[in-house]
Amino acid sequence: MSYKLSNRSKSKLEGVHPDLVSIVERAITITSQDFSVLEGLRSFERQEALVARGSSTTMNSRHIMAPNGYGHAVDIAPYPLSWDWDKFYPLADAMKLAAKQLGTTLEWGGDWTSFKDGPHFQLPWSTYNGK
Repeated sequence: MSYKLSNRSKSKLEGVHPDLVSIVERAITITSQDFSVLEGLRSFERQEALVARGSSTTMNSRHIMAPNGYGHAVDIAPYPLSWDWDKFYPLADAMKLAAKQLGTTLEWGGDWTSFKDGPHFQLPWSTYNGK
């Protein structure tokens, strides 16, 4: 079955780097698990609030607009919404495959060794530092 992004998910991609938008758009067509975009570009104030409540650990988030005018991260989740980790692995597989097919490097928060973040995908600092 092929899925497509809802208008709401598309709106959450506004301000996100075009390379990451392309990955999300490709991933939705190849995933085995439907998903929604929860958040893309994030304000500094929202990031402060997330750090204050422990949902994030950094004020140096890839969600915050970079000097190039883009955010470099998205949070996606299974649809219908579930926080079951087993549902995030198919999303990670689809996002990673889409990135590979498009020749773009991608990092998944679920691969981190500390503060694992299943919904989080970002363009790496090493190749997208202000680009």
